[in-house]
Amino acid sequence: MALSRSARSGRLGVLVTAAASFLAVAASSAPAPGSDGIGDAYFPQLGNGGFDARHYDLDVAYAPDTGRLDGRTTITARATQSLTSFDLDLQQLQVTKVEVNGRPARFTRQGDEIRITPRGVLPGGRDFTVTVTYGGMPQPLGGPIVFGSKYGWMKTADGVFVACEPNAASTWFPSSDHPSDKATYDIRIRAPKGLTAVSNGRLISTYDKGDQTVTHWRESKPMATYLATATIGKFDVRTGKTPSGIPIYVAIDPVLKNSNSVDVYAVTAEATDYWSKVFGPYPFEETGAIVDDMPEAGFSLEVQSKPAYSAVRNETTIVHELAHQWFGDSVSVAHWKDIWLNEGFATYAQWLWAEHKGTRSAHDSFVAAYDARPADNAFWQIKVADPQRDTMFASAVYQRGAMTLQALRERIGDTAFFELLPAWTRLHRYGNANTGDFIRLAERISGQQLDDLFQKWIFTTGKPAL
Repeated sequence: MALSRSARSGRLGVLVTAAASFLAVAASSAPAPGSDGIGDAYFPQLGNGGFDARHYDLDVAYAPDTGRLDGRTTITARATQSLTSFDLDLQQLQVTKVEVNGRPARFTRQGDEIRITPRGVLPGGRDFTVTVTYGGMPQPLGGPIVFGSKYGWMKTADGVFVACEPNAASTWFPSSDHPSDKATYDIRIRAPKGLTAVSNGRLISTYDKGDQTVTHWRESKPMATYLATATIGKFDVRTGKTPSGIPIYVAIDPVLKNSNSVDVYAVTAEATDYWSKVFGPYPFEETGAIVDDMPEAGFSLEVQSKPAYSAVRNETTIVHELAHQWFGDSVSVAHWKDIWLNEGFATYAQWLWAEHKGTRSAHDSFVAAYDARPADNAFWQIKVADPQRDTMFASAVYQRGAMTLQALRERIGDTAFFELLPAWTRLHRYGNANTGDFIRLAERISGQQLDDLFQKWIFTTGKPAL
């Protein structure tokens, strides 16, 4: 059948459009370098583009007397594009060898970025492995980010305390160091005999080799890099199960044994079980605590499966860090500006705990926090939904974040609110989410339009009117 002129013109247009689409797809799949960061506004070069980390196999040896770390890390990753090269994050330490899929690969260094060029193109959609051999003297990071404290790899009197939020995991192992790129882990730690090495997940094995003890831990659930630890020292270890049957491992520096009346083991067991009722099933294989003598740190961290405390902290701190196992560890932020989804929720958990214990209602905690600061206080000038890098751990992110949740609870009612919390942890279990995701879920469960509430509490500055 012959076509009319107009039909031929239309067919030609379709062909041109199809050809353009084909060329666009071909161009997008053409081999290219991966980006040197995921584009987080607070940490533009953290994480890496072009691949998705799936599993880390860490083998680190630490000598506390000299402070030297030697490591060999193998990352199993999936290329998300055809890669001619890709980056890993690594601070301070010297790389001596890189292999990709078992073959030597070229590498260069620029600042905290290691650019790796394999011998051939890595096809998009395919898994590959990269093994990095490295060593040196890891140092903690400092500055205003974490309450002005040092953080990361911190030497202690008998070993090292490792707590890396937000950007210090790459001070001790090469990685895609951003919470949006979660992976499972095997962590082998070689330390002098007589010391205990504690890490994430469950203990697989411990054995002596020469003058070292080799300890193998496995975290089988996806984990953000900053939650990984390799804390080493002298510890008194107690293991068992919570009343509901969750395995528990608590390691306490013997120096701190009689420094405080709080029973870390008992509170950890009780709070883990209680939060499992309020927030949904406990997301990991083991709960516990690492309590070290590290007064210079001055903070605690929600290390996945075993929160790390730089001293024996109070019950309120313990329940806060354990709440993070759901809010921050299992459900992690997609970008650091959403940190209130971690800290506001864990702070609100403290208020729920007080309510559970009958000491103060969450409403009264809300009013006390609100009344404690006049309208001209700098506290009210931080926008909780985007607090900026150097104030991302400011008290407003914690306290005003918690106030937001109590305001939400009082708006939508207890039935919807306590349906929302476990729905959130179930929907995003082992994944990442952002503030918009939470607002949409809150509106869906409550059946209410909540823009005004969130605009008032987290998207604007100034003291909201009650």
